[in-house]
Amino acid sequence: MGDENGNYDMQVYLCPSWALSLGYLGVASGAVLSNWGSAWGTWKSGVSLLNTGIQHPGSVMKNVIPIVMAGVIGIYGLIVAVILAGNIPPPTVGTGENIYSVYTGMAHLCAGLCCGLSGLAAGGCIGIIGDYGVRSVGYRTSNISVIFSTDKSSGFDGGDEDGAGNGDENKLFVGMLIMLIFSEALALYGLIVALIVSQHSYACGGE
Repeated sequence: MGDENGNYDMQVYLCPSWALSLGYLGVASGAVLSNWGSAWGTWKSGVSLLNTGIQHPGSVMKNVIPIVMAGVIGIYGLIVAVILAGNIPPPTVGTGENIYSVYTGMAHLCAGLCCGLSGLAAGGCIGIIGDYGVRSVGYRTSNISVIFSTDKSSGFDGGDEDGAGNGDENKLFVGMLIMLIFSEALALYGLIVALIVSQHSYACGGE
């Protein structure tokens, strides 16, 4: 497209009508993928927590931490989705001219994917660590044998003299907590990058 002098209307190429789909795709990916990771982590950790609570109900409240950390990931996606949705302008009233550029749309898509995929990976990591971590802490606390042993009087094996009740479950819990913190940091990294990238924009003239 061009005018009488053959000059191309750059706005048609910089701000096409389909550019809005890029922005809303970023909104959807940020929210959906983060919630997917949050649900994944909650599912894996929650099943182990309920299973362990049958043998040792007293450890349920302490071991609920993986579920809380998995739920926070969904909040990250919500924050990014709300920010991106608020930065997508509608076409101008009257002329219907689109001022939302492809550059801005790609930036918003990148922001949504950064937060969403980071949240998905972090949620899976939290879920797997929470699954095995909660079970291990529960087994140690309840003095349940998880390794074949000829001596049934001890917790883990016949030569283990540090049976349950000596604080070994606290060491396992601290180790699990450290791994959970660094797993949660993965989603936080994606959130920080998403917030920075979401500020990149270029608006076509719509006056």
